Amino acid sequence: MEMVKPAALELIRRKRPHFEQIEEYCKSPKAFLKYLDAAGVDRAALINYLAPDVIGFTSEVNQFIADYTKENPRRLISCGGLHPRHSHNIMADVEQILRLKIRMIKIHPPHQLLFPNDYLRGVKELEIIYRAAEANGIPVMFHTGTSIFPGARNTYGDPIYVDDVAVDFPKMKILLAHGGRPLWMHTAFFLLRRHPNVFLDISGIPPKLLLNYFPRLEEIAHKTLFGTDWPGPGVPEIKTNLDDFRALPLRQETQQEILSRTALQIWPA
Repeated sequence: MEMVKPAALELIRRKRPHFEQIEEYCKSPKAFLKYLDAAGVDRAALINYLAPDVIGFTSEVNQFIADYTKENPRRLISCGGLHPRHSHNIMADVEQILRLKIRMIKIHPPHQLLFPNDYLRGVKELEIIYRAAEANGIPVMFHTGTSIFPGARNTYGDPIYVDDVAVDFPKMKILLAHGGRPLWMHTAFFLLRRHPNVFLDISGIPPKLLLNYFPRLEEIAHKTLFGTDWPGPGVPEIKTNLDDFRALPLRQETQQEILSRTALQIWPA
């Protein structure tokens, strides 16, 4: 939390009841694992990324999450970040990701102020990141959809720009965080059906609205992962999200694919 810019931190604090618990969980993986136990969650992907201009996160998040997940690497899945425009030596940054055994890379276009396919327009660092991820079997998650944080630029949030990435790096597993909500869900659905290497993360979508956003969810359940985006601003507790998801009129098989089986394709237990 020390890295977060004041305006961003205030937004989180204002929309996050019991903020002091979040601070405790950030410092203590043991405390967070107890929270997961109480919520009935076996494993969690812990999302971090670099966005010094908008949020304040620097490359220190990679060492932080690598150390944090050592408490229980099976249950705590590390996600780190790379930022093409803030890298002095992208190869060294990629090597650090590999050395730390980071298990996913997150690119956040609205906070990093770039398009996922900007390697086609001279941002060669992005190509290096994708080639390394593809060669080493590291999934790459892209934020898709809008962001309410001060300084975010939502023009970058349209998932259509991931289409080029999926074409050019067909062996790289791609996760569309938030499914383009609330503006581009149809685009996200199209990309999932078009590309074998594209998956959907439903975090940040209130479960009660999920079937409004993705009425044909059953068709893509085998490529869909449950998530909450907790403790993001205004996101209900993990158990509340989980209970609301389980209350949806979905087949048991579909629920199991979304709650566990798709994730096990990406991160085997």
